[in-house]
Amino acid sequence: MTQSIQDLSDRLLAAARHAGAGSADAIVVRGTSVNIDVRAGVLEQAERSEGTDMGLRVFLGQRSATVSASDTSDRTIEEMAQRAVAMAGEAPEDPFCGLADPSQLSPGIDIDALELADPTPEPSPAALQDDAVAAEEAALEVAGITQVQSASAGYSAREIFLAASNGFSGGYKRTDRGLSCVAIAGTGSGMERDYDADSRIFQADLRGAADIGRQAAERTLARLEARKPPTGSFPVLFDERISSSLIGHLLAAVNGSSVARGASWLRDALGQQVLPDGLSLLEQPHRPRTPGSRPFDAEGLPTQARTIVDNGTLTGWTLDLSTGRKLGMPSTGNASRGTSSAPSPGTSNVTLTPGTASRDDLIRDMGTGLLVTSMIGSTINPNTGDYSRGAAGLWIENGEITGAINECTIAGNLRDMLMSVVPANDAREHLSRRVPSLLVSGMTLAGN
Repeated sequence: MTQSIQDLSDRLLAAARHAGAGSADAIVVRGTSVNIDVRAGVLEQAERSEGTDMGLRVFLGQRSATVSASDTSDRTIEEMAQRAVAMAGEAPEDPFCGLADPSQLSPGIDIDALELADPTPEPSPAALQDDAVAAEEAALEVAGITQVQSASAGYSAREIFLAASNGFSGGYKRTDRGLSCVAIAGTGSGMERDYDADSRIFQADLRGAADIGRQAAERTLARLEARKPPTGSFPVLFDERISSSLIGHLLAAVNGSSVARGASWLRDALGQQVLPDGLSLLEQPHRPRTPGSRPFDAEGLPTQARTIVDNGTLTGWTLDLSTGRKLGMPSTGNASRGTSSAPSPGTSNVTLTPGTASRDDLIRDMGTGLLVTSMIGSTINPNTGDYSRGAAGLWIENGEITGAINECTIAGNLRDMLMSVVPANDAREHLSRRVPSLLVSGMTLAGN
């Protein structure tokens, strides 16, 4: 961690004190990102950005305000503090706002053990371009692919530092390396496209460019000659690429902000069964080499493993300090924030209990239904859990894939859907959300 980014947070706190703030916290993020796009074997676009963003939150009694800036000059920092204090003076009182008590703060953990940053040098633009070209070439080598819409490679590195007047001070660094390819097949109204991508903290863990290109091509070809499915009630298998969206709806419903507002379809479900027996949902913020890992939350509280759903039963909400105070519960150490906003609850890494069957086993056993590989649009009622989304994928007939499907809608109620899920065993271990393919026993399909 460079000293200068810590210095910026200290300067922000000093300016807040000088401007008359009762207490304050500051977050500083310094980042670099490089993105390379190629098309037809030549460079199409290259972008590089570097910058430092600062956020300052001040408190005057039970009033607070947050300001942000990207200019690190002394004048800007002074003006930020003065503006924040003036804004806080006009803000309504919030009996639940305020910093953590010093006794609640994270004592610190071994950040290096989390492996959040690749120590190897930043890849050169030429190396990124070579990877993107290799992915594109691999896709075009597959018979039936007419063009590659885009092949992209990127790298980013960020330093994050948080400090507060309650005595907390800490920071860490993150890196990310990504590669993606979007292939196209067919012509005219029969044209289809699909993609493959990979993103890792460590360059050495990134999948090969040729593999990504071929996978994008094969997925695209599988979507050709798509038709609408019949209308009716059928089992629906959510592919591992999109199954985490179902668990995402559950996570949103147990978020303390939603619960405190009464805008959650699980607001009265604490202690009730929300998943089938045998399934648990775990949060594990200290998994090494995982994007969601973090040593402390955005309010300086320790992050820790917890069980959100235990053997099917909902055990608790996801809380930061403010929502915990509203609900009469302690924070779960789940505060998240950017530089321009106050903290709010958010989960880190989650894992759903895997099943024993493979995705192919579930396809064989589901009989006739839909394997969903992509979705568009969303109509989710946060109060009732009513669910409706546009979908595309592959039609299953008597346990075998028979062709591509598009232009259909799948609908149900999330409470019923989650209570009937059957997980496969194909979750990717490196993802922040480790969720396998999920079979939902019965949903309404609107097609022909």
